[in-house]
Amino acid sequence: MPLVQVRDVPEATLRALKARAAERGLTLSAYLRGELDRLATRPTNAQIVERLAQRDRRGGPTVADTVAEIRKAREAW
Repeated sequence: MPLVQVRDVPEATLRALKARAAERGLTLSAYLRGELDRLATRPTNAQIVERLAQRDRRGGPTVADTVAEIRKAREAW
């Protein structure tokens, strides 16, 4: 497995990461590996925009419906 090295990490950041790892009963390496895996699986902003552009927008509430609901909620306050 490849090795990743991160340099110039501020002490405060390192302390916070070590504390988070310890809270979960993990080594710093195991905690960071999990966080990197999670980060790698998240979609990019471009992917999110692409998905939104492909969504079928028919059948949802109209602008008038949305405005009416907002007004109703404001009046309830």
